[in-house]
Amino acid sequence: MTQEDPTQQPNWERKTLENLAYATLKEQRAARRWKIFFRLAWLGLVAAVIGWSVWGGTKASTMSFSHTAVIEIRGVIDADAESNATFISQALRDAFEEPTAKGVLLLINSPGGSPVQAGIIADEIHRLKTLHNKPVHAVVEETCASAAYYIASAADNIYVDKASLVGSIGVLMNGFGFTELMDKLGVERRLMIAGDNKAFLDPFSPLNDAQRQHAQQMLSDIHKQFIQVVQRGRGERLSEKVHADVFSGLVWTGERAVEMGLADGLGSLDQVARDVIGEAQLVDYTQHENLAERLARRFGAGAADSALRVLQLGSNPLR
Repeated sequence: MTQEDPTQQPNWERKTLENLAYATLKEQRAARRWKIFFRLAWLGLVAAVIGWSVWGGTKASTMSFSHTAVIEIRGVIDADAESNATFISQALRDAFEEPTAKGVLLLINSPGGSPVQAGIIADEIHRLKTLHNKPVHAVVEETCASAAYYIASAADNIYVDKASLVGSIGVLMNGFGFTELMDKLGVERRLMIAGDNKAFLDPFSPLNDAQRQHAQQMLSDIHKQFIQVVQRGRGERLSEKVHADVFSGLVWTGERAVEMGLADGLGSLDQVARDVIGEAQLVDYTQHENLAERLARRFGAGAADSALRVLQLGSNPLR
């Protein structure tokens, strides 16, 4: 009677283990292939979105038909908003330099915003008007106030609806002060500064008379700049002598704005394009954020860099 070698497994067990090993290997290979497939699919999707943002979302260099260029100025005018000087100035250059664009319409619906951004845009409008023999008009929807009117005043003409809100030629600086509340609560403000006015406008520090006067002077200076821009754009059409409070910061209805010389007439986008510029066909030149810019604004610049780096993975998606 022979003894079996304990190191030797029965044939059926060995075959079972081999089959299991093969099945496991096959499953791992299939999983790896699917992993590669999904990564490449995701890569293609990201590349397509970025490609559309960079190339598909841009206007052709030359249109094949005559048209009126439209540039929208909506919402708050701010460096971090879509209505910013960079986007609007680029749209203005595209529209003025396009030979088939018969005129430019600024479609405005904005409560205002940064005087710096508005100043850059207004200066660019004046510059382009000098270089190109092309009309530019502003068409107001609901609101054209403060910094939005700063921009509109650089146009050849301003058209409004009779119920539009127009004006607010003024400057403001707002904030809160909590010094008395802190005293009542027994809260001590521990703020160390170098420079007597470094805590100027800090809400937890008192505002002295000299600082208040300095803030008022800054507002007055910017207000004067605003008035000069409006006077430059509107010229003799502005009925300042009849309406002494035209620069007081008040807002007027569109109908009243026409009477005061703040606007030139009543009109909608289609009407002005058709009857004033003489070209009813509209083409939108408004600049919008692409995918990378939206990611950068929402999550920081690192997110945009990560999205763009995905394009570099195509040559070797897996290591």
